[in-house]
Amino acid sequence: MVKLFWGLFKEARPRQWIKNFALFAGLIFAGQLDNPASFLTISKAFLIFSGFTSAIYILNDVFDIERDKAHPFKSLRPIASGQVPVSLAIVVALGLIVALLPLSFQLSPPFFYASLAYLILQLFYSSYLKSVILLDVIVIATGFVLRIYAGIWAIDAHLSVWFLLSVISFALFLAVGKRRSELTLMMQAASKHRETLLHYPQSLLDSLTTMFANATWLTYALFAFQQPPIIIRTTFHGILPNISLPVSITVTQAKYMMVTVPVVLYGVMRYLYIIYEKKEGESPERVLLTDNPLLISVVLWLVLVIFIIYYLGG
Repeated sequence: MVKLFWGLFKEARPRQWIKNFALFAGLIFAGQLDNPASFLTISKAFLIFSGFTSAIYILNDVFDIERDKAHPFKSLRPIASGQVPVSLAIVVALGLIVALLPLSFQLSPPFFYASLAYLILQLFYSSYLKSVILLDVIVIATGFVLRIYAGIWAIDAHLSVWFLLSVISFALFLAVGKRRSELTLMMQAASKHRETLLHYPQSLLDSLTTMFANATWLTYALFAFQQPPIIIRTTFHGILPNISLPVSITVTQAKYMMVTVPVVLYGVMRYLYIIYEKKEGESPERVLLTDNPLLISVVLWLVLVIFIIYYLGG
């Protein structure tokens, strides 16, 4: 019994929940991170969405059971290895979805619609769209973008279109990088694991990877440049003749968000290195947790963003 529960826990893919921290993007960039009510709402949304993603991963492994058996690593998953019965996996996945959908609507109707769109899209992906060249990559990226929108809509926030474009470019960059790494990993066994890999020439994947890598940092740079300048003022007393009242003087104003652009550029370059040299882009969440330079750049970017928005801009 313990082994069965442990298998279900592994199938839920808790490591993949790291992707759901994207829900906090709207909270941070909308300036509501220090709002207790908004933070609580997004925290609840994170837990609900994590349940949805776990259900989808379980169903995806049910759809892919034969393909996974031909994969060097995925064949060890509980469903593919027979540790978790297929019937039990389906019941658990559908149970999670049925239980969490009402909670998502109670939290926020727009969040419910984003979650429902994610579930429907992923079910179509697992059953059919993953076998359609190019559409499979777009669907993977759309799933990440829906996470961003789910967080935005949950607290009724609004973000710059340039930020959303950078998110879309980043999501496509990760999705194409995932396919590029899968092709490298599978080599001759590609047709047994994922037929679409046969229709992705390496040159095409290389071109798409370069295109979306450039789009990611360029759209982010435009987002950072479009941010209003932060004005830092200081107050002096009695510095002007015959005036005893405090006088507020602008000391400096600048687009401090531009400071984060080199960090993003380094992160993109590092991920390209991981894809082409280390050949580890198949699982972005594993890369983030195991590649120290990339992890440090992400943490540094997050610290800089919070410092600029909530300290300098506050």
